[in-house]
Amino acid sequence: MNGADTSWIIVATALVLFMTLPGLALFYGGLVRARNVLSVFMHCYAIACLMSILWLAFGYSIAFGDGNAYWGGLGKAFLNGVTADSLSGTIPEVLFFAFQMTFAIITPALIVGAYVERVGFGFILLFSGLWMLLCYAPVVHWIWGGGMLSDGGIFGEVGVKDFAGGIVVHETAGIAALLIAFFLGPRKNQNTPPHNPGFVMIGAAMLWVGWFGFNGGSQLAADGGAAMALTVTHISAATASLSWALWERIKFGKSSLVGIVTGTIAGLASITPASGFVGPIEALIIGAVAGVLCQEAVLVIRNRLKIDDTLDVFAVHGVGGIFGTIMIAAFGAGSWAAQLGGLAIVGVYTIVVTVVLIYVVKAITPLRVDTETETNGLDLAVHGERAYDMSS
Repeated sequence: MNGADTSWIIVATALVLFMTLPGLALFYGGLVRARNVLSVFMHCYAIACLMSILWLAFGYSIAFGDGNAYWGGLGKAFLNGVTADSLSGTIPEVLFFAFQMTFAIITPALIVGAYVERVGFGFILLFSGLWMLLCYAPVVHWIWGGGMLSDGGIFGEVGVKDFAGGIVVHETAGIAALLIAFFLGPRKNQNTPPHNPGFVMIGAAMLWVGWFGFNGGSQLAADGGAAMALTVTHISAATASLSWALWERIKFGKSSLVGIVTGTIAGLASITPASGFVGPIEALIIGAVAGVLCQEAVLVIRNRLKIDDTLDVFAVHGVGGIFGTIMIAAFGAGSWAAQLGGLAIVGVYTIVVTVVLIYVVKAITPLRVDTETETNGLDLAVHGERAYDMSS
């Protein structure tokens, strides 16, 4: 065990949990109507709790167990055989478990942005739990757990390169979000502005800070690689923020606060897979392109495809993660066959699993709330609370 590595991953674990609670909750919560903000907080919080238990029970074993090329098996279910003295590389295995648990939390939580303001709470919990175990955890095994897409797998000696989750986190969550939004159908009222842009900015800032643990921690060591990953993450985020704001100004005449912080998230998602393989100049390029590319993707999905992915999960996270994964090959740090093949295999698998789960889960619990509940807001109708009581 290395004390420095262990200390850094403890900090990184806290930072990644901070991304979901409270970062993502505030970022998403500020973007919805005031009558739905508590429901968004509830979705993020409940998912964080449920994924923690499921990751302990089965998720970690499926992802990192000693199974075969396709899944890790259940040999490490409930951390069977893992003690305080067990090591994963130079850090305690139980710490590696906890670090990866925070990724298993934020990935289904990212999907929340696609279905806010109209989804059934029971559907969220059942779908998210099954999706994490049947979609996310196997993909983790394929790429990070020594499975079929890693080095020595189906793509030969050099497998898929995904440093911190462009495919594992952002592609899977983005595709699942787009599919749920398609099956849900649009909101009854799509024209209401974000009720609290201040929340959005605060949440985005928390995500930016937390992303240092997300990408820097993925080095699993306190060394120069972690420092470089952290640095390029920041550069890409800063550049994408400005390129989004500039493109917004060119197209619409004004640069908005919600726009610039959405650009931040686009830059962070895009650098995530590449953060262990590129330097500052490449990060500048990735960030500059991401701010424009993801903004255009938002417009295509909203205006051409007519899909109400409410908070643009696929356009920002899905497109950003896919773009960053491709840029690894473009900058010569990975094989074109492995990068594109990995994206295709995981994309098809995610589509199949997500569609099947949507049909299965909605047969058990309603996918969408009724019209009256949607009109009055989920906060009071589903959770019995109001975010703002103006009379008190």
